[in-house]
Amino acid sequence: MDTTTSLDGLVCADCAATHDPAAAPRRCPDCGGVLRASYDADAAEVTRESLGAARFDGIARFSDLLPFPADSLVTLDEGTTPLIPAPEFAEALGVGAVYVKDEGANPTGTTADRGTALAVTAARDHGAEKVALPTTGDAGQSAAAYAARAGLKSEAFVPTRSTFVAKAMTNVHGGDMSVVEGRYPDAVDAFEGAMSDDNTDWHSLAPFDTPYRHEGAKTLLFEVVEQLDWEVPDAVVHPTGHGLGVVGSHLAAEQLQAAGLVDDAPALHVAQPENCAPVVAADDAGDDDTEAWERPDTLVGSLEVPDPAGGALALEAVRDTGGWAVGADDDDALEAAVQLNAEGIEASATGGVGAAAAQELADGGHLGSDDVVVLVNPVAGTKENDVLRSHLMRKGV
Repeated sequence: MDTTTSLDGLVCADCAATHDPAAAPRRCPDCGGVLRASYDADAAEVTRESLGAARFDGIARFSDLLPFPADSLVTLDEGTTPLIPAPEFAEALGVGAVYVKDEGANPTGTTADRGTALAVTAARDHGAEKVALPTTGDAGQSAAAYAARAGLKSEAFVPTRSTFVAKAMTNVHGGDMSVVEGRYPDAVDAFEGAMSDDNTDWHSLAPFDTPYRHEGAKTLLFEVVEQLDWEVPDAVVHPTGHGLGVVGSHLAAEQLQAAGLVDDAPALHVAQPENCAPVVAADDAGDDDTEAWERPDTLVGSLEVPDPAGGALALEAVRDTGGWAVGADDDDALEAAVQLNAEGIEASATGGVGAAAAQELADGGHLGSDDVVVLVNPVAGTKENDVLRSHLMRKGV
């Protein structure tokens, strides 16, 4: 088994303290900040050719840029998802090209699989018996599947409004689930209460509690750049709840440039439902961190995260790359998803938030006529088919 890795520590995003990965902290033991992986740039020589010749599939192909060796990953062959041209949508935006990165093709139909693979690997390596997390739904299904693969137990804390399919498949994969009355913050409270009571041996997979979920999210941009023949897109639009996707892409862009694989970074744009848009509000106000959204109310339940754990890091990603944080009306988001589906691309309601935000960016003059734009579709359209179908029914279709 390949046991080499270039990971040399976990660095706090707030106080810059470095910690040993073997200690398995949830957050920085010194200040409670989010931890990020640090790599020894000299430990592995990564080239486009070496990545192309990798003998592994999925995200394991990028193990030289990840914290775990390819042979050690808990994997269901996540990653290598399609990058689908959307020429009609590109014409509507008035840009050079639009591609949809369809994360619905991952094993459990969600981009969360990328980070879950690494986070469950870490949990197994640290001797955990059970992993746990609060989730709007899809990540609970993902955690249950990967925990089952690793021989671990899992527990998801989900709000009552979580989709039926996410709740059902969490149980089908053998995961335990606590359905919490109310909305996502109520699920977070229940999770934190459980973690502080008699379950201190549980391994947290909560967003940004573990450095490995945002590490896994990096692989999306790795793939996008590779699929575009190592041409960096002008813009990547991330539908955003906690910020795992956009933060992962920011880390990926930094790592790709440091390795000499690309020269530039794409503009990273955050897209949120306008009735639950704490990152957008903070960006508009010029703040460095988000404040909790008082009355979240969106049909796109996967993004109804009023107090994002990665809010400050998402803002940093946007500002460092020249991106924007944009809110999208629910009806506009659902209509944009339908437009992509009319091109044969199975976009979800969540993906529609990114597509509608891209239209806002284009209308605001933030996308150029020659720009290559990537829209992230975070979950499979079939996981949110009821929301899309209801939208069509309201239109009389």
